[in-house]
Amino acid sequence: MTTDLDAALRPGPDSVDLTNDLSGRTAVVTGGASGIGLAIARAAAARGARVAIVDVHEDGARRAADALPGAGESAHLGVGCDVTDDASVAAAVDTVVAATGRVDVLVNCAGIVALDAAEDLSAAAWSRTLDVNLTGTFRVAQAVGRHMLAAGYGRIVNIASQAAHVGLDRHAAYCASKAGVLGLTKVLALEWGGRGVTVNTVSPTVVLTDLGRAAWANEAGLRHQDEIPTGRFATPDEVAAAVLFLASEAAGMVNGADLRVDGGFTIR
Repeated sequence: MTTDLDAALRPGPDSVDLTNDLSGRTAVVTGGASGIGLAIARAAAARGARVAIVDVHEDGARRAADALPGAGESAHLGVGCDVTDDASVAAAVDTVVAATGRVDVLVNCAGIVALDAAEDLSAAAWSRTLDVNLTGTFRVAQAVGRHMLAAGYGRIVNIASQAAHVGLDRHAAYCASKAGVLGLTKVLALEWGGRGVTVNTVSPTVVLTDLGRAAWANEAGLRHQDEIPTGRFATPDEVAAAVLFLASEAAGMVNGADLRVDGGFTIR
């Protein structure tokens, strides 16, 4: 016997696709011309998405897009964008929407780091780090989010960091920016989750990109590696795998969450 209360319960999907298939979806990846962003772009393309790589290095974005696995009859896009500039962000999003008609997935991966002792960190380095990592994430999420909200569907994944959860030596600006990304993500998830758009973060440890290897192939890196319970740093594909899940249909009930790909570093 069905009661009025039973009838008032909102149903979920009849089934859940567990394959991380993104066929027919358009995915935007900022900072996608290299490193973690490129691994994410490749993974999304391999799962059937049409990918727009958005990067401050326009030529690199185009080359990276041209090298992605195929998207059927639709080509991937490489778009230049400075996430610290409102007009540049608006133009990049307009370019993607004009070419594809939609944005289903956004991965905010563009980021920088300026390392210095807190007492020596320049105001310019602080401001630049916050502008790229935090305000840049907001600018792109807002611009893309408006299209997602109009469509009633979207998956936004913001790349945070283990530095959002713990203090790291010489990382004052970076830690502050990534902690801000967590706070921003929670608000967007709260405001947009009921309108079809989920917003989550992924927090990696050190990732063995070319830059990561160059920065951490030293005594400090070996010591830090030993502080991680799994005993090693992450690979770009391991971060991409986490992003793919959050971008997929299977993650429809994951909203405002942070998925840590840190080998357990932040559990102690």
